[in-house]
Amino acid sequence: MTEGEDGRSDAVVVGAGLAGLTAARELVKDDYSVTVLEARDRVGGRTLSHRLADGERVDLGGQWIGPTQDRVNELVETYDLDTIPQFDDGLDQIAIDGVVKEHEDALRALPSAAYSELMDAFGRLETLRTQIPLEEPYSAPNAEKWDGTTVEAWKRETLETTAARGAFDSLLRALFTTEPSEISLLYFLTYLHAGGGIERITGVEGGAQERRIEGGAQQLSQLLANELGDSVQLESPVRAVTHDDSGVIVESDTGTYTGSFAIVAIPPTLAGRITYDPPLPARRDALTQRMPMGATIKCIATYEEPFWRRAGYSGFVLTDDDVVGFMFDDTAPESTTGALVGFIAGETARTWSEREASDRRDQVLADFARYFGERAGDPLEYVEQSWSNEQWSAGCYAGNMTPGTMTGYGDALREPVGRIHWAGTETATQWCGYMDGAIRSGERAADEVSRRLA
Repeated sequence: MTEGEDGRSDAVVVGAGLAGLTAARELVKDDYSVTVLEARDRVGGRTLSHRLADGERVDLGGQWIGPTQDRVNELVETYDLDTIPQFDDGLDQIAIDGVVKEHEDALRALPSAAYSELMDAFGRLETLRTQIPLEEPYSAPNAEKWDGTTVEAWKRETLETTAARGAFDSLLRALFTTEPSEISLLYFLTYLHAGGGIERITGVEGGAQERRIEGGAQQLSQLLANELGDSVQLESPVRAVTHDDSGVIVESDTGTYTGSFAIVAIPPTLAGRITYDPPLPARRDALTQRMPMGATIKCIATYEEPFWRRAGYSGFVLTDDDVVGFMFDDTAPESTTGALVGFIAGETARTWSEREASDRRDQVLADFARYFGERAGDPLEYVEQSWSNEQWSAGCYAGNMTPGTMTGYGDALREPVGRIHWAGTETATQWCGYMDGAIRSGERAADEVSRRLA
């Protein structure tokens, strides 16, 4: 159902990414009316598929899915979409302290002392994460201590070798697109636990990077939006939400919408930029100021063939030496061309997002060429997406909690404010930061509102 006959919806949903569209779909299933307001001229949020000149589609936003991500896998099956395995055969490369080394498992290319130290640290993290209740991480036995400790401080206390520290930093930037000094240990452990541990969230086969959706991940949002029809309003950034016992009034650039409830399904930092009347409670407002978005620039180059495979390389690179922090083979199985994808992350992404696009292109291709030879510096096509420059995302992959945030304000993350409910991958208790987490959060918010409507 779309909005009711009087123009009032049972729920007004802010944001047409996977979280908002899932929430709307679930409410429609329960025979409630919805209006979805999206600031962009497209649906999909932090998923964005791009058609190359040769007709191939690549993902400039979220793309990988894997085992235990049940919600996104169910949606892929519902829409009868095909998935393709992430290529992972051959030698990985790792560059720490100016030295490039190769191994079938990138981390095993580290010096033996550094590798052993890193594995011991991972084991400690695995032990610590299991002590965290995912519904209430702030109630963990050592919550205040961990939340008052940055990941950087924990790393310096735990790791001694330069190589182990460099590899750890590179992995953290790959996972969180931020710096280890900017997030709390408690949040870090919670995120690891929500994804099933380090091995699963960093892995390819059996891990979070196992497969991609053929034709691009944005299809999921496009197909959800097709089901919802005219209830999805594009180019409708929400500026203000007024709420009281009688309902909500949502003001956007395309008009004023009324409803019984609102679901705000955008990152906390963006939700904090909306004007609320009455204002948000102090702790909820403070939360939105303490979850800055990660920073990343995703870059894809295509070639006549995946020539690195013939040289015995998997296409995976992890480095703390270059502007591009990590790379993957991005070639589709049936493609006639080859593709590499690289990520600029964290502070480097914030710096390079302010540079000219041509400068970024030159630097990214130089980094590709360092690992795969001169041919990698001369692509058929190059595309990029600087998520920090995207107004309605303000970064990617997700909002991260700074030290003190989880214990001080974490219980406000999902707690409704009057008739306003919250969704978005940051609010998920499983696979937060991932597409699966976004879908789970939409289901939860819809269930909350549906119970109240009933």
